Amino acid sequence: MDPVLYVLAAALLAALLVFVSRVRGQARAGDEEHQQNVAAVVAAGRPQPHTSERGEGMPRRRRNLGNRVLVQRRSQQAEDAAEEENDGAEAAESPFSGKVGAKKQRKLEEKQARKAQREAEDAEREERKKLEQKREEERRKEDERLRMEEEKQEEEKKKAKEEEEKREYEEYLKLKESFVVEEEGEDEGMTEEESAKVVLLEDLASHLGIRTQDAINRVQDLMADGTLTGVIDDRGKFIYITTEEMTAVADFIRRRGRVSITELARQSNSLINLEPEARAIAKGVA
Repeated sequence: MDPVLYVLAAALLAALLVFVSRVRGQARAGDEEHQQNVAAVVAAGRPQPHTSERGEGMPRRRRNLGNRVLVQRRSQQAEDAAEEENDGAEAAESPFSGKVGAKKQRKLEEKQARKAQREAEDAEREERKKLEQKREEERRKEDERLRMEEEKQEEEKKKAKEEEEKREYEEYLKLKESFVVEEEGEDEGMTEEESAKVVLLEDLASHLGIRTQDAINRVQDLMADGTLTGVIDDRGKFIYITTEEMTAVADFIRRRGRVSITELARQSNSLINLEPEARAIAKGVA
Protein backbone atom coordinates (compact mmCIF):
# COMPACT_ATOMS: atom_id res chain seq x y z
CA MET A 1 0.00 0.00 0.00
CA ASP A 2 1.13 3.58 -0.57
CA PRO A 3 2.97 5.05 2.51
CA VAL A 4 0.94 8.24 2.15
CA LEU A 5 -2.24 6.32 2.85
CA TYR A 6 -0.66 4.81 5.99
CA VAL A 7 0.27 8.27 7.21
CA LEU A 8 -3.21 9.62 6.54
CA ALA A 9 -4.83 6.68 8.31
CA ALA A 10 -2.53 7.10 11.34
CA ALA A 11 -3.24 10.83 11.49
CA LEU A 12 -6.99 10.23 11.30
CA LEU A 13 -6.81 7.62 14.06
CA ALA A 14 -4.76 9.92 16.29
CA ALA A 15 -7.23 12.76 15.77
CA LEU A 16 -10.10 10.46 16.66
CA LEU A 17 -8.36 9.32 19.88
CA VAL A 18 -7.68 12.91 20.90
CA PHE A 19 -11.30 13.85 20.24
CA VAL A 20 -12.62 10.92 22.31
CA SER A 21 -10.25 11.70 25.18
CA ARG A 22 -11.33 15.32 25.23
CA VAL A 23 -15.00 14.37 25.25
CA ARG A 24 -14.46 11.98 28.14
CA GLY A 25 -12.47 14.60 30.05
CA GLN A 26 -15.24 17.12 29.66
CA ALA A 27 -17.81 14.59 30.80
CA ARG A 28 -15.68 13.64 33.84
CA ALA A 29 -15.17 17.29 34.78
CA GLY A 30 -18.89 17.88 34.50
CA ASP A 31 -19.60 14.93 36.80
CA GLU A 32 -17.12 16.19 39.43
CA GLU A 33 -18.58 19.67 39.34
CA HIS A 34 -22.07 18.24 39.64
CA GLN A 35 -21.04 16.20 42.68
CA GLN A 36 -19.51 19.28 44.30
CA ASN A 37 -22.70 21.25 43.74
CA VAL A 38 -24.79 18.47 45.22
CA ALA A 39 -22.51 18.30 48.26
CA ALA A 40 -22.81 22.03 48.72
CA VAL A 41 -26.59 21.82 48.60
CA VAL A 42 -26.60 19.01 51.15
CA ALA A 43 -24.29 20.92 53.43
CA ALA A 44 -26.45 23.99 53.14
CA GLY A 45 -29.48 21.99 54.17
CA ARG A 46 -27.90 20.76 57.45
CA PRO A 47 -28.79 22.70 60.61
CA GLN A 48 -25.93 24.82 61.91
CA PRO A 49 -25.22 25.55 65.56
CA HIS A 50 -27.13 28.57 66.64
CA THR A 51 -24.19 29.93 68.53
CA SER A 52 -22.00 30.14 65.41
CA GLU A 53 -24.47 32.14 63.32
CA ARG A 54 -26.03 34.11 66.09
CA GLY A 55 -24.61 37.52 66.44
CA GLU A 56 -24.55 39.56 69.53
CA GLY A 57 -27.91 41.00 70.12
CA MET A 58 -29.42 39.42 66.91
CA PRO A 59 -32.94 38.03 67.35
CA ARG A 60 -33.57 34.32 66.65
CA ARG A 61 -36.33 34.98 64.05
CA ARG A 62 -34.08 37.19 61.95
CA ARG A 63 -31.32 34.62 62.08
CA ASN A 64 -33.65 31.85 60.76
CA LEU A 65 -34.77 34.09 57.90
CA GLY A 66 -31.17 34.61 56.86
CA ASN A 67 -30.55 30.86 56.86
CA ARG A 68 -33.51 30.25 54.56
CA VAL A 69 -32.32 32.89 52.11
CA LEU A 70 -28.87 31.32 52.06
CA VAL A 71 -30.30 27.87 51.37
CA GLN A 72 -32.42 29.18 48.50
CA ARG A 73 -29.43 30.98 47.02
CA ARG A 74 -27.25 27.88 47.10
CA SER A 75 -30.08 25.77 45.62
CA GLN A 76 -30.42 28.20 42.71
CA GLN A 77 -26.66 28.04 42.15
CA ALA A 78 -26.84 24.24 42.07
CA GLU A 79 -29.62 24.32 39.48
CA ASP A 80 -27.63 26.74 37.33
CA ALA A 81 -24.61 24.47 37.54
CA ALA A 82 -26.72 21.48 36.51
CA GLU A 83 -28.03 23.37 33.50
CA GLU A 84 -24.49 24.33 32.51
CA GLU A 85 -23.47 20.69 32.86
CA ASN A 86 -26.31 19.58 30.59
CA ASP A 87 -25.37 22.22 28.04
CA GLY A 88 -21.79 20.97 28.11
CA ALA A 89 -22.89 17.38 27.63
CA GLU A 90 -25.06 18.37 24.68
CA ALA A 91 -22.17 20.32 23.21
CA ALA A 92 -19.91 17.28 23.66
CA GLU A 93 -22.43 15.06 21.89
CA SER A 94 -23.06 17.53 19.09
CA PRO A 95 -20.69 15.85 16.56
CA PHE A 96 -22.67 12.61 16.89
CA SER A 97 -26.11 14.22 17.21
CA GLY A 98 -25.44 16.03 13.94
CA LYS A 99 -25.69 12.71 12.15
CA VAL A 100 -28.96 11.95 13.91
CA GLY A 101 -30.27 15.41 13.01
CA ALA A 102 -29.32 14.96 9.36
CA LYS A 103 -31.11 11.62 9.21
CA LYS A 104 -34.17 13.10 10.84
CA GLN A 105 -34.00 16.06 8.51
CA ARG A 106 -33.81 13.72 5.52
CA LYS A 107 -36.86 11.80 6.75
CA LEU A 108 -38.69 15.07 7.29
CA GLU A 109 -37.83 16.20 3.79
CA GLU A 110 -38.99 12.86 2.36
CA LYS A 111 -42.23 13.16 4.30
CA GLN A 112 -42.76 16.68 3.02
CA ALA A 113 -41.96 15.51 -0.51
CA ARG A 114 -44.55 12.71 -0.24
CA LYS A 115 -47.08 15.16 1.13
CA ALA A 116 -46.40 17.57 -1.72
CA GLN A 117 -46.74 14.70 -4.21
CA ARG A 118 -50.07 13.64 -2.69
CA GLU A 119 -51.32 17.20 -2.82
CA ALA A 120 -50.22 17.48 -6.46
CA GLU A 121 -51.97 14.19 -7.30
CA ASP A 122 -55.13 15.32 -5.50
CA ALA A 123 -55.04 18.62 -7.38
CA GLU A 124 -54.54 16.77 -10.67
CA ARG A 125 -57.46 14.41 -9.94
CA GLU A 126 -59.64 17.35 -9.02
CA GLU A 127 -58.66 19.12 -12.24
CA ARG A 128 -59.41 16.00 -14.29
CA LYS A 129 -62.75 15.65 -12.52
CA LYS A 130 -63.68 19.26 -13.29
CA LEU A 131 -62.57 18.84 -16.91
CA GLU A 132 -64.61 15.65 -17.27
CA GLN A 133 -67.66 17.35 -15.75
CA LYS A 134 -67.23 20.25 -18.17
CA ARG A 135 -66.97 17.87 -21.13
CA GLU A 136 -70.01 15.94 -19.93
CA GLU A 137 -71.97 19.18 -19.63
CA GLU A 138 -70.92 20.18 -23.15
CA ARG A 139 -71.94 16.76 -24.50
CA ARG A 140 -75.29 17.03 -22.73
CA LYS A 141 -75.89 20.49 -24.20
CA GLU A 142 -74.89 19.27 -27.67
CA ASP A 143 -77.24 16.27 -27.40
CA GLU A 144 -80.03 18.56 -26.25
CA ARG A 145 -79.36 20.92 -29.16
CA LEU A 146 -79.39 18.05 -31.67
CA ARG A 147 -82.58 16.65 -30.15
CA MET A 148 -84.34 20.00 -30.37
CA GLU A 149 -83.10 20.51 -33.92
CA GLU A 150 -84.35 17.05 -34.89
CA GLU A 151 -87.72 17.72 -33.29
CA LYS A 152 -87.91 21.02 -35.15
CA GLN A 153 -87.14 19.30 -38.46
CA GLU A 154 -89.74 16.61 -37.75
CA GLU A 155 -92.28 19.30 -36.93
CA GLU A 156 -91.47 21.15 -40.14
CA LYS A 157 -91.79 17.94 -42.17
CA LYS A 158 -95.09 17.14 -40.50
CA LYS A 159 -96.39 20.64 -41.15
CA ALA A 160 -95.24 20.53 -44.78
CA LYS A 161 -96.91 17.13 -45.23
CA GLU A 162 -100.16 18.40 -43.74
CA GLU A 163 -100.09 21.44 -46.01
CA GLU A 164 -99.40 19.23 -49.03
CA GLU A 165 -102.26 16.90 -48.11
CA LYS A 166 -104.54 19.88 -47.60
CA ARG A 167 -103.55 21.34 -50.96
CA GLU A 168 -104.10 18.00 -52.72
CA TYR A 169 -107.48 17.61 -51.05
CA GLU A 170 -108.50 21.08 -52.18
CA GLU A 171 -107.41 20.25 -55.72
CA TYR A 172 -109.36 17.00 -55.50
CA LEU A 173 -112.47 18.92 -54.51
CA LYS A 174 -111.98 21.23 -57.45
CA LEU A 175 -111.57 18.26 -59.76
CA LYS A 176 -114.68 16.62 -58.36
CA GLU A 177 -116.68 19.81 -58.78
CA SER A 178 -115.66 19.93 -62.43
CA PHE A 179 -117.34 16.54 -63.01
CA VAL A 180 -120.19 16.54 -60.48
CA VAL A 181 -123.16 18.85 -60.65
CA GLU A 182 -123.85 19.82 -57.05
CA GLU A 183 -126.75 22.18 -57.34
CA GLU A 184 -130.21 21.15 -58.49
CA GLY A 185 -130.64 24.38 -60.44
CA GLU A 186 -127.64 23.50 -62.56
CA ASP A 187 -129.18 20.12 -63.34
CA GLU A 188 -132.29 21.88 -64.59
CA GLY A 189 -130.22 24.26 -66.75
CA MET A 190 -128.48 21.37 -68.53
CA THR A 191 -130.00 19.74 -71.56
CA GLU A 192 -131.47 16.29 -71.25
CA GLU A 193 -128.58 14.78 -73.18
CA GLU A 194 -125.92 16.60 -71.09
CA SER A 195 -127.58 15.71 -67.80
CA ALA A 196 -127.62 12.08 -68.88
CA LYS A 197 -123.80 12.20 -68.91
CA VAL A 198 -123.99 12.35 -65.09
CA VAL A 199 -126.28 9.72 -63.56
CA LEU A 200 -127.34 9.48 -59.94
CA LEU A 201 -127.06 5.78 -59.15
CA GLU A 202 -129.97 5.94 -56.71
CA ASP A 203 -132.23 7.25 -59.48
CA LEU A 204 -130.84 4.64 -61.84
CA ALA A 205 -131.69 1.87 -59.35
CA SER A 206 -135.21 3.25 -58.94
CA HIS A 207 -135.62 3.46 -62.71
CA LEU A 208 -134.53 -0.15 -63.13
CA GLY A 209 -136.45 -1.40 -60.09
CA ILE A 210 -133.42 -2.70 -58.19
CA ARG A 211 -131.65 -1.77 -55.00
CA THR A 212 -129.10 1.08 -55.06
CA GLN A 213 -126.23 -1.21 -53.97
CA ASP A 214 -127.14 -3.65 -56.75
CA ALA A 215 -127.01 -0.79 -59.26
CA ILE A 216 -123.57 0.26 -57.95
CA ASN A 217 -122.29 -3.31 -58.13
CA ARG A 218 -123.61 -3.68 -61.66
CA VAL A 219 -121.91 -0.47 -62.83
CA GLN A 220 -118.63 -1.56 -61.23
CA ASP A 221 -118.85 -4.93 -62.99
CA LEU A 222 -119.40 -3.21 -66.32
CA MET A 223 -116.42 -0.93 -65.66
CA ALA A 224 -114.28 -3.94 -64.73
CA ASP A 225 -114.96 -5.86 -67.97
CA GLY A 226 -114.58 -2.72 -70.10
CA THR A 227 -118.20 -2.51 -71.22
CA LEU A 228 -118.67 0.83 -69.49
CA THR A 229 -116.06 3.53 -68.76
CA GLY A 230 -116.28 6.36 -66.27
CA VAL A 231 -115.91 7.22 -62.60
CA ILE A 232 -118.10 6.96 -59.47
CA ASP A 233 -117.74 9.83 -56.98
CA ASP A 234 -118.26 9.65 -53.23
CA ARG A 235 -121.77 11.09 -53.54
CA GLY A 236 -123.16 8.14 -55.49
CA LYS A 237 -123.00 9.69 -58.95
CA PHE A 238 -121.60 8.02 -62.06
CA ILE A 239 -119.85 10.18 -64.67
CA TYR A 240 -119.66 8.52 -68.05
CA ILE A 241 -116.31 8.98 -69.86
CA THR A 242 -115.58 7.40 -73.19
CA THR A 243 -112.47 5.41 -73.91
CA GLU A 244 -111.24 8.10 -76.31
CA GLU A 245 -111.63 10.79 -73.65
CA MET A 246 -109.73 8.74 -71.10
CA THR A 247 -107.00 8.08 -73.69
CA ALA A 248 -106.75 11.82 -74.38
CA VAL A 249 -106.33 12.56 -70.68
CA ALA A 250 -103.68 9.85 -70.37
CA ASP A 251 -101.79 11.24 -73.38
CA PHE A 252 -101.88 14.71 -71.86
CA ILE A 253 -100.37 13.41 -68.62
CA ARG A 254 -97.65 11.51 -70.50
CA ARG A 255 -96.74 14.59 -72.54
CA ARG A 256 -96.60 16.97 -69.58
CA GLY A 257 -95.03 14.56 -67.10
CA ARG A 258 -95.72 15.97 -63.64
CA VAL A 259 -99.19 17.55 -63.59
CA SER A 260 -101.01 19.13 -60.66
CA ILE A 261 -104.59 18.19 -59.86
CA THR A 262 -105.80 21.70 -60.63
CA GLU A 263 -104.18 21.67 -64.05
CA LEU A 264 -105.50 18.16 -64.74
CA ALA A 265 -109.03 19.23 -63.80
CA ARG A 266 -108.83 22.26 -66.06
CA GLN A 267 -107.52 20.21 -68.98
CA SER A 268 -110.08 17.44 -68.40
CA ASN A 269 -112.91 19.93 -68.89
CA SER A 270 -111.67 20.50 -72.40
CA LEU A 271 -110.85 16.86 -73.16
CA ILE A 272 -113.99 15.24 -71.78
CA ASN A 273 -117.11 15.94 -73.84
CA LEU A 274 -120.48 15.98 -72.11
CA GLU A 275 -122.35 14.77 -75.21
CA PRO A 276 -125.33 12.45 -74.86
CA GLU A 277 -124.43 8.87 -74.09
CA ALA A 278 -127.28 8.21 -71.68
CA ARG A 279 -128.91 5.53 -73.73
CA ALA A 280 -125.65 3.59 -73.81
CA ILE A 281 -125.40 3.80 -70.03
CA ALA A 282 -128.99 2.74 -69.42
CA LYS A 283 -128.78 -0.11 -71.91
CA GLY A 284 -125.51 -1.30 -70.47
CA VAL A 285 -126.83 -1.35 -66.92
CA ALA A 286 -130.03 -3.04 -68.03
